[in-house]
Amino acid sequence: MDSLLLEQAVEKIRGAKRVVAFTGAGISVESGVPPFRGENGIWANHDPSCLDVKNFNANPDEAWKEIRAIFYDHFLAARPNAAHLALAEMEKAGYLQGIITQNIDNLHQKAGSKNVVEFHGSSQRLVCQTCGEIRQADEVNWVKLPPRCEDCNMVLKPDFVFFGEAIPMQAHKQASAETLMADVWLVIGTTGEVMPAASLPVDAKRNGKTIIEVNVCPSNYTDTVTDIFLEGKASEVLKAIMKSL
Repeated sequence: MDSLLLEQAVEKIRGAKRVVAFTGAGISVESGVPPFRGENGIWANHDPSCLDVKNFNANPDEAWKEIRAIFYDHFLAARPNAAHLALAEMEKAGYLQGIITQNIDNLHQKAGSKNVVEFHGSSQRLVCQTCGEIRQADEVNWVKLPPRCEDCNMVLKPDFVFFGEAIPMQAHKQASAETLMADVWLVIGTTGEVMPAASLPVDAKRNGKTIIEVNVCPSNYTDTVTDIFLEGKASEVLKAIMKSL
């Protein structure tokens, strides 16, 4: 990590009226949550059709076996790492006004962050597509699949965005508003590949905002919209930022 670039980033954050963090899968890797893409990613070992909403509704028994293996065998045991904790500390200290996360693992909230926009929903909730009942994941009997609604006995669906579904309206509205309100964006652990989320930092830059990127390697943002690129693990970089603040 370049110390001069770190100092520049800290000064930008100190001088900002509003700072928002935009996080992707990379921030949770150090918590043992695998990314979706790449050599060791989820899709290298599982069939992505289990997250196609039409396939899920047509074959819920088979889809839920994959979904449990992908998400609930990992996410329910995952704990926040130093990067999540640093962002929560920045928020508490008044340096960070919110987080927009593409992740569905609830680790920002577990770390203590209060203002979190879950752009893709959350694995911690299950919803009945028939009557709207919502259950918490830690209340579900994971031995008996698929989980069913206690009111109407219909199959429950994880309350996150599947292929073929739209981004939740309120989350999209809040995230889009930050491209106008926040003058500094901390883009952390995301490659900029998944749309429409990937367009948010681009829109922020188009609106004249400063983009500080934290990634272990260059992303689709680095040469296009990033003003300050801090190369390294999110935990190390964010702890250094918080210490300097």
